[in-house]
Amino acid sequence: MSGPSAGEHRPHRDVWVCADRLWDGTADRPATGIGVLVRDGRVAELTAAPPESTDTDTVELPGCTLLPGFIDCHVHTLDERLDTASAAYQTLHALPALRTLLTCGFTTVRDLGGAHQALNTALRRAVHEGLVTGPRMLVAPNVLSPRGGHADKTPELAERYGIEIGTLADGPEELRRAVRQQARAGADWIKFVASGGFSSPVDSPDDTAYSQAEMNVLASTARDVHLPCAAHAFDDESITRAIRAGVRSIEHACLATPSAYALMAEYGTYLVPTQYAQTFFLRGLDDEGLWAFQPPHMRRVYRRYADELRAGLRRPARTDVKIAFGTDAGMFPYAQSWREFPTLVEHGMSPLRALRAATCVAAELLGRPDLGRIAPGSTADLVALRGDPFRDIDATGRVVYVMQGGHRVPLESRCGR
Repeated sequence: MSGPSAGEHRPHRDVWVCADRLWDGTADRPATGIGVLVRDGRVAELTAAPPESTDTDTVELPGCTLLPGFIDCHVHTLDERLDTASAAYQTLHALPALRTLLTCGFTTVRDLGGAHQALNTALRRAVHEGLVTGPRMLVAPNVLSPRGGHADKTPELAERYGIEIGTLADGPEELRRAVRQQARAGADWIKFVASGGFSSPVDSPDDTAYSQAEMNVLASTARDVHLPCAAHAFDDESITRAIRAGVRSIEHACLATPSAYALMAEYGTYLVPTQYAQTFFLRGLDDEGLWAFQPPHMRRVYRRYADELRAGLRRPARTDVKIAFGTDAGMFPYAQSWREFPTLVEHGMSPLRALRAATCVAAELLGRPDLGRIAPGSTADLVALRGDPFRDIDATGRVVYVMQGGHRVPLESRCGR
């Protein structure tokens, strides 16, 4: 890719940004009396006062905390309810989602794919070239799934008309081909389903999607083309197989037990827990309006696993697993993405660990050491929150200022509360 993105062009003037508190993305607590000097899209230095220069603009944010731009490691900008709509409409429908995520302070996202065609690679390029406004994107073009698995979207069409909706592959040879096709399409990541799911038409979240041999082939083929793997996996068996195959991140793991978490820690596998998406549906089990727009079987599955989910959501906070922030945005309104922070804290995580998950740990997962921290030389992605998220984690929903790559983002719309 070539050309600057909307958030990465070369600013003409330096900018000094100062708030009541500054947290650099790694420290145990925020500091006071320090501002950030931004030059040419990067952090030039941390200073107590703005430079005495007419070429420097000053942005003062009283009552606020300044942090690195947030990173969401699990979003779906393409609406899965539009899987049979035209590619053009699906792509255009994603543009408001991109704007919303950015104005909520998410300056980088990992989009983990849709059913057909590499549409999110086009969105990634459009953001990079400044054609549309949105977070910096790393993408898995599609979700690889077995037939009858979680991402086999409309099996009834296959049965009746022979039409398959989804990126479907069974057996080692089909999986090798599918991974190579993803690489050819411009993938940054390979995403596959290791288990079933809650919205699946025909499987359950504790079904295992692929054999160990199939996952091994999938992951090794991805390594051959220098691509990391993310595995959708809810239960111990699917998680164990995916970890042993060599995936870099496990997505969800909401039914996992301590033995699965111990294996994650042993292998150094990252967990992206997406807890708000689960609580969104659990809390809405009796909301008829919510389920009017969801697949009819989905509510039944959530009712069946509700107790196991509620217990499972509290387990990650009691582990030493590397936890990276991810929301599964697209399963719920994008403006509510910030609610992953208080959900993690509600389930036992400290505000510090939750904030690190969306900054330095997320950057490590994505292999982007220039992101997720405020330090000289880092990319100038900044977010200012009204209040102090270390004392009130709900401050993550009070975004008042966003800078992406040294460029201030207009906040025409605000993150929903």
